[in-house]
Amino acid sequence: MDVLSDVIASLRSGRPFANREDRAGTWHTPFAPFAGAGFHIVLGGSCELLMPAGPSLTLNIGDVVLTPHGTQHTLRDHGRTDADPGGPTSLLCGAYRLDRTRSHPLLSALPDVIHLRAQFGRHPALRSAVSLLGDELEDPGQGSSAALSTLLDLLLVYILRAWLKDEADRGAPGWSAALADPAVGAALGAMHESPARAWTVEDLGRQANLSRAAFARRFTALVGEPPLTYLTWWRLSVAARLLKEGDASLESVAQHVGYGSRYAFANAFKREHGISPGRYRLTHAGERHPGRRCPHHHPPGTGAAA
Repeated sequence: MDVLSDVIASLRSGRPFANREDRAGTWHTPFAPFAGAGFHIVLGGSCELLMPAGPSLTLNIGDVVLTPHGTQHTLRDHGRTDADPGGPTSLLCGAYRLDRTRSHPLLSALPDVIHLRAQFGRHPALRSAVSLLGDELEDPGQGSSAALSTLLDLLLVYILRAWLKDEADRGAPGWSAALADPAVGAALGAMHESPARAWTVEDLGRQANLSRAAFARRFTALVGEPPLTYLTWWRLSVAARLLKEGDASLESVAQHVGYGSRYAFANAFKREHGISPGRYRLTHAGERHPGRRCPHHHPPGTGAAA
């Protein structure tokens, strides 16, 4: 798997949720904080997004917003008054449940709000997903539930991909730069593809076509930690997901993430998670079949407009 797909797979929990919201006149809709990521897409009209801190954002038709940390926020009509009400606004609102017990540093580095402005010719895949999703919600048919789930998964990938590209294009540091960097991106891909392999810094340097020392410096500068430190973290994050989602033996999980014995694995897991693998599995057993409905948004027709 590529790194972004792996990151999303490690975080997703339950099924996403979405509905269309139509507003007119003077209105505001608050969204409480929650353990997930929410999104809004302006299908028609315009509105404002208010966060607890910072200036408001004006959202116009075609704009896409993601709140990756589930931060509290409010949508309202675009600065109108009762005497001068705004025109109708159509929104596509939804949310994803995320498992934040082991947040990947890529997600942790995301801002509270990702705002992708509608620009002709930019991010065509994202625009196509938005169009398909809007059509499906407007006129659902047979197979709609499966279609919506798939389209929402695509939407999250395309939003994050678009943001990472924009960040890389403007030369921003951090994970956008790491994934865009041919050397570091190749090494990250290799670690995610084969976490059980007995990687050395020299091996990873070969993947990156760099010397051991040059690769180690470059990786640490972009990712924020040395290669083998990240590899250990990733292995034990994969192990945690396997323990929560399946019934594989501890020996099997240990081998899958590169540990030669269950005892070496248990010691490493406890150092990282503060709990033994067996107890971790028991503690999280109830999370294997999470509920489908996300509390971030109201069901269709019951949005808290005022």
